[in-house]
Amino acid sequence: MKDRYQRVIRGVADLVDPILEGMGFELVDIEYVAQQGRWVLRLFIDKEGGVTIDDCASVSGELGDLIDVRSYIDHSYVLEVSSPGLDRPIKKEKDILVSMGKRIKVKMAAPAKGRRNYTGFLRDFREGMLYVDVDGELVALDWRQVDKANLVYEFNP
Repeated sequence: MKDRYQRVIRGVADLVDPILEGMGFELVDIEYVAQQGRWVLRLFIDKEGGVTIDDCASVSGELGDLIDVRSYIDHSYVLEVSSPGLDRPIKKEKDILVSMGKRIKVKMAAPAKGRRNYTGFLRDFREGMLYVDVDGELVALDWRQVDKANLVYEFNP
């Protein structure tokens, strides 16, 4: 079942990524989930200066029929397009470089140094390792073992 979800996500990503680029957007993430008895395909997009509601509507209109024509999903679903939000996921090396010096939260696939969850400031990335300052201690985390990572938005009063 998980393979099926991954096939849908990969197929949709391969299809929409170049189109979004041409429209001036970046594909940040895709979710394909069952929620409240219906299937939802979520595309998270971004662009320089941020994403507006009109941007989301435009992308949805442009891509909705195209995804249907390619038949990646063989049942009814809802397409949602939105911005990645303040806690933007870190999925690619490009995301890591943009996140340098910022506060991040990392969940490891398996425990690293006795823990799975780390929150701290991203200080470096080299040779496949994230270097995160966690309460003054620099922790090296293997990027290939990261299950999930995202920015942590900090409110400044």
